[in-house]
Amino acid sequence: MTQINEQTLFKGIEQPKLAWAKEWLKQTKKLYINGEWLDSASGETIETINPSNGEVIGCFQSATKEDIDQAAAAARQAFDHGPWREVTRKDRAKTLRQISALIKQHQAELATLESLDNGKLYTESFNDDVQEASDLFEYYAGWTDKYYGENNPVEGDFLSYTTRDPIGVCGQIVPFNFPIDMAAWKLAPALAMGNTVIIKPSSTTSLSAIRLFEIIDEAGILPAGVLNLILGKGSIGSYISRHMDIDKVSFTGSTGVGKQLVHDSADSNLKPVTLELGGKSPNIIFSDAPDLQAAIERSFYGLFTHKGEKCSAPTRLLVQRDVYEQVVDKIATYADRYKCGNPFDPESDQGAQVSKAHMESILKHIENGKQEGARLVTGGERDMTGENAHGYFIRPTIFADVDNKMSIAQEEIFGPVLCIIPFDTEEEAVKMANDTIYGLAAGLWTSDVSRANRVARKLEAGMVFINKYGCYDFASPFGGWKQSGWGKEYAIHSLQSYTKTKAIWMAY
Repeated sequence: MTQINEQTLFKGIEQPKLAWAKEWLKQTKKLYINGEWLDSASGETIETINPSNGEVIGCFQSATKEDIDQAAAAARQAFDHGPWREVTRKDRAKTLRQISALIKQHQAELATLESLDNGKLYTESFNDDVQEASDLFEYYAGWTDKYYGENNPVEGDFLSYTTRDPIGVCGQIVPFNFPIDMAAWKLAPALAMGNTVIIKPSSTTSLSAIRLFEIIDEAGILPAGVLNLILGKGSIGSYISRHMDIDKVSFTGSTGVGKQLVHDSADSNLKPVTLELGGKSPNIIFSDAPDLQAAIERSFYGLFTHKGEKCSAPTRLLVQRDVYEQVVDKIATYADRYKCGNPFDPESDQGAQVSKAHMESILKHIENGKQEGARLVTGGERDMTGENAHGYFIRPTIFADVDNKMSIAQEEIFGPVLCIIPFDTEEEAVKMANDTIYGLAAGLWTSDVSRANRVARKLEAGMVFINKYGCYDFASPFGGWKQSGWGKEYAIHSLQSYTKTKAIWMAY
């Protein structure tokens, strides 16, 4: 499975559970519907590949439409007639805190599966993904009794007020880049508001979701039908969005698939759809950046951690001409030092891309950049050195002198590829930054407070970071503008998408 053994030491965190994972993966994993682990209607299975070496490490059942029908019926029964909706808010919060504690208790197991499945570093899986998943359930446990209705100041002899009711059966589709973390983004607020759920992880990274459901099931803390796990190919997501007995869909993934899910919803019961989609986020370094070295370092790590498979990553670095060559040279130095390697090797800086197909897609984008005339500063190739020979590793790639009209500056690559673009004036930088179909995030670095606020207001993005790219907190909404999506994750804003408003009138 991996050349790294159980004695490999990671400082300050629990060691990976590789021997445990090897045993766990021997059994074909099933669907979880109505409180039971079930075979799919077809019996078809999908293999799980370790992207670090290309080896098959396990397999799981692939769901059919019939399985989704069964899950939807179970979730509907649990919502309309089951005990979950009648559970007090205090007890609902207790359940979410129990899930948080269970994730923490099994953190090393979940992180090990995440890195075997996704290819990211074990430290990233442990410290970022699994830790945040636990924290999210704890956070939303605190919201169960704090999301109020309103008293409406209507005219006449009436009392008018609104209630916020659970929306019902929620279909949730999770991407491959942060499998357990993104699952928690969706599960925690949905459960906090009293909904039932059918969740489908990516077919390339289903392992951590399967283990999470096992842990919750073994604890016996949720009634049957409240949580249902559907495994399988991406195409079944379209059926989830079309399903007449599913009341809401939340999707994180590509813009193209997001558009299809909207069409599916419109052709069925017009269920609300929240979308967290792609990005091509600009990151602007002005020559008066308060700490140029800090700006360079953050710009590099903001993209190249998690091997660049991040929708909000600062993939377009716009640099003012006065400091342009200095920034290019320093960024390239960071990239050259990066070591691609086994996620369970503490010396590795970057893991493997999630799949062979995704690696090939990134390499194709890189070739397009070369053909378009961008200057390849470093990287630009697959890393096949030593033990990486059969893995899906790509060297950190830096393109300089990029024209914002080039495909590598316009299309989401979703990998370790940075496009550096020079500019002269503030107006030019803002225009280029906004010249994209996306609007997820943006950043800028300047010592001029007036410029900082002026540019931030002009940037067409759902999140703008000033003098530190990539600031995230559960209390602040996450989500984009334009073709980067609809709706928000995190904070009270996520709760809005898992509730429906009812206005009640009473005559005096």
